[in-house]
Amino acid sequence: MTDEERQDEPNAQEEQESSEEPKAEQPAAEPTETEQPAENPDAPGSEAEEPSGSDSEQPAAEEAPAEQPAAEEVPAEPEQPAENPDAPGREAEKASGGDSGADEPKDSAKAKDVPPGAELEPITIEPQRELSAEERARLEAEEEERARAEAAATDDAGEEPGPAREAVVDLDANARIQATGKRKTSIARVVLRAGSGEFQINKRTLEDYFPRHQHQTFVRQPLLTSGYEGKVDVRVRVHGGGIAGQAGAVRHGIARALTEIDPELRGELKRRGLLTRDARAKERRKAGLKKARKRPQFSKR
Repeated sequence: MTDEERQDEPNAQEEQESSEEPKAEQPAAEPTETEQPAENPDAPGSEAEEPSGSDSEQPAAEEAPAEQPAAEEVPAEPEQPAENPDAPGREAEKASGGDSGADEPKDSAKAKDVPPGAELEPITIEPQRELSAEERARLEAEEEERARAEAAATDDAGEEPGPAREAVVDLDANARIQATGKRKTSIARVVLRAGSGEFQINKRTLEDYFPRHQHQTFVRQPLLTSGYEGKVDVRVRVHGGGIAGQAGAVRHGIARALTEIDPELRGELKRRGLLTRDARAKERRKAGLKKARKRPQFSKR
């Protein structure tokens, strides 16, 4: 080796060392990102902290997936996540809800056992008291007013205030004139005798058998028209039908009997319709119908 080569060797070593120093300083610049470059990674305290830090991060990472279902349920029930299911208020509500659910079957069972209308208050029936004199007088006045209204309603053209004509024929004391009158399903057998105008229907008086003034006027109409009112006694046996039908049958029988006493009365009685047998009656029911004309309700199916 020459002297020049020996002098160059130390310079080459210095250049190598200078070039290696930046490479050693580069790892020192990297810890700036972790904000702890001054700490020694080989220290015992740092080794104890690293395992604990790694352990704490792993459960956090594992808990994150568990929270995802809760986040999915938030749109369906936005208000419930704020409530704590373990709160004491929730527990009290659950307990009360369970108790109410247990009481509902009991209440329904009691409601079934109670008969309908048991909750209604009973109707108190007051004992019937005796009417005073003023109340009885008022009721009698109302009845008289009602009878007067019925009498006014029966004053039709056929009824006249007085006899249409005077009686021409005088009956013998032993004479008996019989006739039959009909109306609806009623049949009346009438017997006329000379007398003072007494009525006897089925062994009862006219006022007793026909309490309504309208029916009484209806029965007396032939006698008033012919002028024999108060000159003959009338005996009647009637059966069938109702009160109105029997009154029409009695009137028809009396009119027929008067025509036998005096044939000249026929025209007058016929003109007033007293000799016409009223054929109006209830129409019979037909087969397949509810009444004479009423049909069952039509059902398409």
